[in-house]
Amino acid sequence: MDGTLRIDYGDIYGFLDIVLGNLGDASGSPLRRAWLALRRLVRPLTLFNPARRSQSNVAHHYDLTDQLYDLFLDADRQYSCAYFATPGDTLEQAQAQKKRHIAAKLLLEPGQRVLDIGSGWGGMARFLARDADVSVTGLTLSKEQLLYAKIETANAGLDDEVTFHLRDYRHEAARYDRIVSVGMFEHVGTPHYRTFFNTVSDRLTDDGIAVVHTIGTSGPPGAPGAWIKKYIFPGGYAPAMSEVLPSIEKSGLIVTDVEVLRLHYAETLRAWRQRFLANRAQLSDLHDDRFCRMWEFYLSACEAAFRHTDLVVFQFQLAKRKTTVPLTRDYIANAKANQ
Repeated sequence: MDGTLRIDYGDIYGFLDIVLGNLGDASGSPLRRAWLALRRLVRPLTLFNPARRSQSNVAHHYDLTDQLYDLFLDADRQYSCAYFATPGDTLEQAQAQKKRHIAAKLLLEPGQRVLDIGSGWGGMARFLARDADVSVTGLTLSKEQLLYAKIETANAGLDDEVTFHLRDYRHEAARYDRIVSVGMFEHVGTPHYRTFFNTVSDRLTDDGIAVVHTIGTSGPPGAPGAWIKKYIFPGGYAPAMSEVLPSIEKSGLIVTDVEVLRLHYAETLRAWRQRFLANRAQLSDLHDDRFCRMWEFYLSACEAAFRHTDLVVFQFQLAKRKTTVPLTRDYIANAKANQ
């Protein structure tokens, strides 16, 4: 970040790819076990995210310049793991496939009411309203995202079908036929998992379906990385599946399907990193060089981590009744084929 590290041959991603690719399993080290135990001990304090702190955490990362996100995301500003059906898919294709994949799991029917928790810049909400003829309510804690989402929705002529609110999920009172949350659960914080899924259960109709898409880890519970927590995602954490399922069970929801996306996010981050670097000159005009080095390190480290460590993406499909979702997964492919 300070510019004191110089790489003469290659770049920071190449260096991190070598480091993480050769990291191996350090779990047997007594020093590492002690360090991880200490980090887990203080984790409830670092991941305590009441509504006011949650909004501050969101503002730190998302209330930046519009041009920043325009210069490395796709046109729809999908800022979460894409779905690469083939290695040759473009970022735009993969992000469209991600939206179709999630929509298929929601089993949408015309006229239904959908809640989008963590609606970001509104791309998912607009897609669902336009593609499935449903009405969508989006919740965000970012003032900049809210403004952008409203403008883009008005430009798309979807004002009657899609509405957005600057609102914490804990303060939503209405009930919905479907609930979707993409890339938001990472910011909930472990002390609030029970509250999150209780809220999903309370807001979901008896025959409703919810899909929660989140970064996670295929290994045991850990703690947030110090650098990411300080500079990029304060209050963020990628949970182990064993941390999520108990809160789902206690909420009265049924896990009807779990899918683990493995290298999809590594490919997504590679596309973002390449676009970021291609537009580095413009980004330097918007933000100083230290910021650009920080974000290059962030995108590079995350890509290498998704390639070489236990970081993955979970998609949890939830319902209140066993009979709400078909008995086989054939409906997912059928729905996507008909979109």
